[in-house]
Amino acid sequence: MSMDETYPLLEDSQAVTKTPLPKTQLGLVLFVLFTEPMPAQYIFPFINQLIRELGVTGGDDRKIGYYAGIIESLFYVTQTLMILPWSRLSDHVGRKPVLLVGLMGLSVSNLCFGLSRMFWALVASRCIAGALNGNVGVTKSIIGEITDNTNMAQAFALIPITFSVGASIAYVHRFPCPLGVKIQNLDSPLIGGGLAKPHDRWPKLFSGSFWVQYPYFLPCVVSASFAAFSFFITALFLEESQPSRRRRKVPQPEISPINALVGTPGDEHATPVPIHTLLKTYSVMIVIANYSVLALINIGFFALVPLFYATPVEIGGLGLSPFAIGVCMMVFGIGNGLFQMLFTARAIDCFGEKRMFCLVVLAFFPMISTFPIMNWVIRVQNEVGPVIWALILVQLLLWAVVDMAYAVIFVFVTRASPNKHSLGAMNGLSQTATSIARAIGPATFTSLFALSKEYNLLGGNLVYVVLLILLCLLVFLSRRLPELKEDSRYQGKLVHSRQSMLQDT
Repeated sequence: MSMDETYPLLEDSQAVTKTPLPKTQLGLVLFVLFTEPMPAQYIFPFINQLIRELGVTGGDDRKIGYYAGIIESLFYVTQTLMILPWSRLSDHVGRKPVLLVGLMGLSVSNLCFGLSRMFWALVASRCIAGALNGNVGVTKSIIGEITDNTNMAQAFALIPITFSVGASIAYVHRFPCPLGVKIQNLDSPLIGGGLAKPHDRWPKLFSGSFWVQYPYFLPCVVSASFAAFSFFITALFLEESQPSRRRRKVPQPEISPINALVGTPGDEHATPVPIHTLLKTYSVMIVIANYSVLALINIGFFALVPLFYATPVEIGGLGLSPFAIGVCMMVFGIGNGLFQMLFTARAIDCFGEKRMFCLVVLAFFPMISTFPIMNWVIRVQNEVGPVIWALILVQLLLWAVVDMAYAVIFVFVTRASPNKHSLGAMNGLSQTATSIARAIGPATFTSLFALSKEYNLLGGNLVYVVLLILLCLLVFLSRRLPELKEDSRYQGKLVHSRQSMLQDT
C-alpha cells in the first residue's frame, strides 16, 4: 500500500460559510437513536424478579445475578458481533434498509421477550434483538453523509443528549454493590420498572388473567411500540443517504477527505475499500484507537461515579443516599445535554478538531483525582458539607467538558473514511471496538474498585491509578491524530496517495 500515512486529513483551502443543518432528515435519524437504548435497557429494573418468578434458579436466589447477567449481556455481545457486518452491508444495499431491519427486529424480539416463560426463550429473544440491531453505526454514517465539514460537529454534538434521554426513559443507571455492602439500587425507570406488573398498579385497567400470567409484557410492548413507530416514520420519511442508492440525484455535501480520495467530489464509481485495507491504514486505526480508549475510560468513570457516591465513607466513598445520587445524575444529564448543544460546535470552530480533542481529554485528570480528594475531605469533616457538594459539582462539570470529545471523535471517524462508500465500514469498525471496551469496562472497574478497597491496594486508590495510566495512553494517542485544517500544500499529494491505496486493493 503506497500511502504516506502521516499526511493530515485536509479541508479545502477556501473559507466556506457554515451550511444549515438538514433539520428534517437529522431529526429522523436522531429519533432512531432516541429509541435505540430502550430495547437494550428497559429490562434491567425487573429482570431479577422475572428470573426469580420463572423458577430458573430452583429457589436459590444467590444464582439470580448469574442468570440475569447472562440475559443482560447477551444483547450487547450479539450486537457487538453484528455491528460491523450490518454497517458493511449498508455500504452496499443502502442505509435505510439496514435501519428498517434493525427496528423491526427490535420490535418483534421485545414482544417475544414479554411472552417468554422459559429461560431459553428469554435468551433467544435477546440474542435476536442484538443480532438484528446494527443501527448505531449506520445512523452515524447517515449523519456523516447528510452534513459537511462546516456543520458536521454541530450535528454530532446532538448524539450524546439524544441517546441519554432515550436511556433515561427506559432506565436510569443502577450500580453494583462492592465488598458485600448492601446498597439500595438506584432504579428510576419510566418504562422498565414503572410499567411492570400493571395488574397490581392499575387493577381496573389490567384485570385479565393475561396480565397475571405475563406481568412484564406491558413494558415490553411499550418498548416494542417505540421501535415500531420509529420503523414506520423511517420507512415513510427518511431519505436514503448512501450515494449510490439515492433515487434522485441531489447535491451531495462535500466532505474531505472522503471525496478527495477519488479526486472528484461526488464520484459515483468509487467502491467500498476492503476491511483488511482499512485495518492497515494508519489514519483509520489511530482514530479507532483514540475512540476505543476514550470509551473505556469514560465507561469506567460512569460505572464508578454512582458506586463511589453510594459506598460508605469508612470503605472509601461518600455514603450518599439513593435519592441524592439520583438528583446528581438527573442534574448532570440535563445540564450535560444543554452544555453539549450550546458549546461543543462553537468550541470546535474556535479551537479546531485536533486541538479541541487534545484539550478536553486533559479534563479527565482532575475529574478522576476528585474521587480520593472527596473521600479525604469527608473523613476529615465527618459530613457531606458544602465542600463535598462543590467538589461533586466540579467533577460533573468536568465530565460535561470531557463528553465534548465524542462529537470531535465522531468527526474524525467520518473524515478518516477513505471514501464516502466506505463510511459504513468505518463506523462499523469503530463502533465494534468501542462496544468491546464498553462491555468489559463496567465489570472491570467496579471489581477493581472493590479489590482496591478490600485489600487497601495503593491506599485503596489502585482503581484510580489504573484510570490515570489509561488516560496517559489516551493523551499520547490524541497527539497522533491527523490535523483537520486548511493547508493546500498537501492536497494534491494526499489525493494521489489515496488513489494508490485504491489501486493496491
